[in-house]
Amino acid sequence: MPALVITTNVPGDKAALSDTLKQLSKAAASAIGKPESYMMVNIQTDSPLTFGGTEEPAANGTLHSIGAIGGEKNKAITKVIQEIVTAKLGVPNDRFYLAFHDMARSDMGYKGSTF
Repeated sequence: MPALVITTNVPGDKAALSDTLKQLSKAAASAIGKPESYMMVNIQTDSPLTFGGTEEPAANGTLHSIGAIGGEKNKAITKVIQEIVTAKLGVPNDRFYLAFHDMARSDMGYKGSTF
């Protein structure tokens, strides 16, 4: 059930979103160690966003997962995701934050129930 949401002020027409979604899905699933068939990725472009007081390209992300994240592993996950955000969306690595949420199975709904 890993879910990655990236919000950026980069215009959607400047990002090859389909390719970016596919790259993030594959890379994030691999870095987390879960099957890509469980991975969900959403990119929200054109969002009003400032970072450091400027509106230069920036992004923030949230990664939700039931286990498989935390500690030192988050460094490797951040590196993989940030590299794609920089390459595909043009967001410098010093203008991107990624928050991690390790969720309990009971905190994630799916198929009319929880995991």
